[in-house]
Amino acid sequence: MRQSNRGDVDAFIVMDVMERARAAEAAGRRIVHMEVGQPGTPAPAGARAALTAAMAAGPLGYTVALGLPELRARIARHYADWHAVELDPARVVVTSGASAGFVLAFTALFDAGETVGLGLPGYPSYRHILTALSLQARGIETAPEDRYQPRPDQIDNALDGLIVASPGNPAGTMLDQEAMAALMARCRQTDTAFISDEIYHGLHYDRPAVSALEIDDDCIVINSFSKYFSMTGWRIGWMVVPEEMVRRVERLAQNLYICPPHASQIAALAAFDCHEELRGNLSVYAANRQLMIDGLARAGFPSFAPPDGAFYVYADCSHLSDDALALSGRILDEAGVAVTPGLDFDPARGGRHLRFSYARSTADIAEGLERLAEWTRRGG
Repeated sequence: MRQSNRGDVDAFIVMDVMERARAAEAAGRRIVHMEVGQPGTPAPAGARAALTAAMAAGPLGYTVALGLPELRARIARHYADWHAVELDPARVVVTSGASAGFVLAFTALFDAGETVGLGLPGYPSYRHILTALSLQARGIETAPEDRYQPRPDQIDNALDGLIVASPGNPAGTMLDQEAMAALMARCRQTDTAFISDEIYHGLHYDRPAVSALEIDDDCIVINSFSKYFSMTGWRIGWMVVPEEMVRRVERLAQNLYICPPHASQIAALAAFDCHEELRGNLSVYAANRQLMIDGLARAGFPSFAPPDGAFYVYADCSHLSDDALALSGRILDEAGVAVTPGLDFDPARGGRHLRFSYARSTADIAEGLERLAEWTRRGG
């Protein structure tokens, strides 16, 4: 059967690493998981209890395409609570995870062939979704001294859009208010649509993350319940869009997805009130982050930009190998630790980097660092 060029996207390498680790575990090995950005904690207890009650009360059918009105209102209140932004709930669109938000944003903003910029290293699915939508992804090489974030002078008139993530994946670095404002101002000058990926908001340590909505309404913000709220498999997220784009995005959502999962929306609404449990989860990630910062050098990976948020460290491994894919395979086979090669995040330079996730339990992170240190002592 004929096939489209739009389907010629690269594999998401971390998923391949996960499968290889799963096969090793099925064969009886104990593997420490530092490859995947998935919280080791479950969805909040209050969220699970709310869904149990809703399932007992009756069927959970379709909702309206934009999501449950009470959930949209609660998301709007979240911006007032966290960012001192007064947000009209009508601008909130509940989505089937952040991934659906990217599809809706790219489809609503850009025509086939237009160009969207993204920082490298960066989340690989941006590039792959853009390709699948017949759009051009232009990588913008970033540097440790810029905290792996794009600079305004790297934005030009040839870019139709720019997507930034703060905290970012894979480096966990953030834009402060001044840097975010400078990027957004440059995008206004060049008529470049600004998309802010904020799915790691809440997972910050020394200072709070800045939302693009604190600076300007002329942007699209995408967020998710996957990370801070520990609801990866529930596939529930949201967008905030300019008022004039709501109906356009609604029509797309109706046709592409009908609606987000009703069950997940109920759980998400309740998750906002699980403050104590969520703060407890954050304290685990904070402890893990410090373990990583203190322990990666001893484990043989001394060169990285300390993360401001999320739960990743992006470390230079070029002193060991320029082939991070092969190196990650050796570390899995020889040390029993699953890590992600940087090729996922930067096709040109990622062969010299590994991403380490510290989303699992503190005991797992400590064990993984010790295994890596022992592997390095044996000669790597």
